[in-house]
Amino acid sequence: MRNRLRSVAIVGLAAAAALLIAPQAASAATTTVGYDVSYPQCGKTLPSAHAFGVVGVNGGIATKANPCLSKQLTWAWHSTGVVTAQPKAQLYLNTANPGEYLDSVTTWPTQGSTPYGSCDGTNTMACSWQYGWERAQASVITFFTPAAQAAKVDSQPGHYTWWLDVETTNTWQSGSSAALARNRAALEGMAYYLNSWKAKVGLYSTHTQWSQIVGSVPTGSYLAGRNSWLAGATSLAGAASLCKQAPLAPGGKVSLGQYVASGWDRNRSC
Repeated sequence: MRNRLRSVAIVGLAAAAALLIAPQAASAATTTVGYDVSYPQCGKTLPSAHAFGVVGVNGGIATKANPCLSKQLTWAWHSTGVVTAQPKAQLYLNTANPGEYLDSVTTWPTQGSTPYGSCDGTNTMACSWQYGWERAQASVITFFTPAAQAAKVDSQPGHYTWWLDVETTNTWQSGSSAALARNRAALEGMAYYLNSWKAKVGLYSTHTQWSQIVGSVPTGSYLAGRNSWLAGATSLAGAASLCKQAPLAPGGKVSLGQYVASGWDRNRSC
């Protein structure tokens, strides 16, 4: 993820078109480890022994594209696929809700019909939901689809699992339960758009940052029932412990535990 919301400081990941073996990678015949990569790895060499790959669609913020998305999609599809519970190629989106800074935001919606009523361009639940919906739409139509077509891989959004990357390093509303509810609405809008393609949608964060940004998720929320990808570990054993934690939203389960080792963001399937 962009600035990694791990509890530890990391730069991690790697990415590029070349499919050369990284020094720390295990053999393709035995590894069950997956890796996630994004724009910080442009021009770098990716591990070739990866059971599955998760690629960031955005360039750190929801309004920018990952310039190496096409090459990294090719890398993900070259995963070994030995972990049957995890698709070989998965995606993640940067998320945010800048509704408290409307004077500085050119992408804030001015209209739209939402589950929270009509958006009128102000900092409301409705416009927060619409903002998330529009950012997901732009990420799929403007960023992902052309890159997937250029890479000559599956360009159907509904064939992928999409993770919503929720980190405090992005811009969020704060200071009240109403602000957290608006942040939750933005994520709901993103999930709703992705589900319109019949895509699977999951949630990526740590419990600490999720609590700061989203708070508790009501059982009636559109986020309820979604699986979690938890971050914050520094070893495979630590990632296994993450798999035993509670999910970020009620009704879901922990699907992935992320750990950082030797400069790579690695992932253990739960």
